[in-house]
Amino acid sequence: MTDIALVRHGESVWHAENRYAGLSDIELTPRGHDQAGQLASWAGRAGLSAVWASTLSRARLTAAASAKTAGVELRMDDRLRELDFGQGEGLTAAEMRERFPEARAAFEADPAASPLPGGEDPKLAADRFTECLRDIAAAHPDGRVMVVAHTTVIRIALCRLMGVPLGEYRRLFPRLDNCAITEIRPRDGQVAILRYNSPIGALR
Repeated sequence: MTDIALVRHGESVWHAENRYAGLSDIELTPRGHDQAGQLASWAGRAGLSAVWASTLSRARLTAAASAKTAGVELRMDDRLRELDFGQGEGLTAAEMRERFPEARAAFEADPAASPLPGGEDPKLAADRFTECLRDIAAAHPDGRVMVVAHTTVIRIALCRLMGVPLGEYRRLFPRLDNCAITEIRPRDGQVAILRYNSPIGALR
């Protein structure tokens, strides 16, 4: 069995205004770098056999410190990137309601069936992300692996792994804090959630 610690990257510069950052390569704030440092402190004693990250810099920089303290090479995979939010990139929910109110309303009703205009199909995002997790688990059998990625794609992937409709991700997993740990154990095509959105300071 392979345990996978899924981590949302540290706080980014769009975080304070809750702007949608999908494929936009947004930098970490000073607080985000501090969060990455706290995560690295945990990683150094967590018995990690590998650290993987999305290729977007906010995830890569968050993961780099943890790879160093864990004494492993940082590995990256583009399949771990965030959902592309299309015309929603860089906007707040309120701004979307002004610019494309009907599309935003449809997204809120069922984000899997009605992605934001020009955005990525969440079903395809779930496919690529869970495929990557399977490859990571196969590469590190009986290990504990950290994967640093992004809030929406992690929540969508959790729905896929649990066998629930993808459109439920906003209801079932309403938040995922920066650098909090969600740990899963995939086995025989199923998954156990060992912890969800656990703050760094509460971890051993």
